[in-house]
Amino acid sequence: MRPASSPPDYRDPEFLRDRMRRDIAFFHPRAIDPKGGFFHYLNDDGSIYDDASRHLVNSARMVFCYALAWRLDGKEEYREAARHGLRFLQQQHWQPSYGGYAWVLENGAAIDRTQHCYGLAFVLLAHAHAFRIGISEAAQGIGATFDLMEKLFWSEADGLYADEATPEGVVSSYRGQNANMHSCEALIAAFEATGERRYLLRAERLAHNITVRQAALADGWIWEHYHADWSIDWEYNRHDSSNMFRPWGFQPGHMTEWSKLLLLLERHSQHLQGDSGWLLPRARALFDVTIPASWDQEFGGLVYGLAPDSSVCDSDKYFWVQAESLATAALLAQRSGDAGYWDSYNKLWEYSSMHLIDQARGGWYRILQRNNVRYGPEKPPHGKTDFYHPMGAYLESLAAVGCPLE
Repeated sequence: MRPASSPPDYRDPEFLRDRMRRDIAFFHPRAIDPKGGFFHYLNDDGSIYDDASRHLVNSARMVFCYALAWRLDGKEEYREAARHGLRFLQQQHWQPSYGGYAWVLENGAAIDRTQHCYGLAFVLLAHAHAFRIGISEAAQGIGATFDLMEKLFWSEADGLYADEATPEGVVSSYRGQNANMHSCEALIAAFEATGERRYLLRAERLAHNITVRQAALADGWIWEHYHADWSIDWEYNRHDSSNMFRPWGFQPGHMTEWSKLLLLLERHSQHLQGDSGWLLPRARALFDVTIPASWDQEFGGLVYGLAPDSSVCDSDKYFWVQAESLATAALLAQRSGDAGYWDSYNKLWEYSSMHLIDQARGGWYRILQRNNVRYGPEKPPHGKTDFYHPMGAYLESLAAVGCPLE
């Protein structure tokens, strides 16, 4: 029997499943709003500090989380929670007046009706994962959401999605990689749920155009922001490196997240067109350049942002950056056979376990200062608003150790 003081085996499937259950237990059932959807803004102790606000991204992410919870333990209450969340997306976020999804609701009323490709990507992800666990009413939403993304944002000439539009469908000049990254993720999920190859082929096209074509404009790194012609906009949000959705600087977490998506595409390489041999080498290259450049040698963990000259522009430690990166490390280790990636996996787990995971109550703290001290409640978002990134990390880590969820 392992002594209590020895570190856990982070590759043990039971360890990963236990971590999933602890995170699920933090949110369930307290995050479920019986009047519809989920409460999004929880303090670290699980109390709700805002019961009126609903954000499209979090509403969709919680459906994903409960779908994975059902796949882990098969409890019908988890599937019903996913169905409950999907109903809220379809009935409350959906705005028939203009045929889109409200970005923000307040007490049930749409207070921000801006249409975001990023938001639609998560709506697609939610429908795909809900359908995968047997929620039949999600099927129509997969195709309908994809069609809406195509209508509003797709550019055949660019081979990428635009980012933002008014309720009336007027597209802004801003272009961003983040919306395309999460669209890629959602399209892979749509393929896995339906078997429709068009989703996978579109995902691969996005992935190549961002991680190869666009990255070539920044010496192989992936910049976040672009002009309407997809030339780099080095100045967008220049003084806002911690922006929630559009931070300035290179994002180490997005670099490793793209690496993960390339590996998920390679998992389905038999369904792709042409040569898929570029996927694994590019995935390795993205991860291999990111970790050394962004690892904090003094305090541990991966920093949030790097400037174009490779200096740190945001030294905070975000939970999602570590979670996405450890999942990618596990997949790279499994796919490449290079044991060095397991070293990165263990290192990221050790850091996260020590500083970011709430061992007593469950869940992960969202943001730490560089020295791993938590911010007080005066710096939002300080609470635990969803568990999408850790749940996805457990999912892929389990796959990497040979025990995928059904």
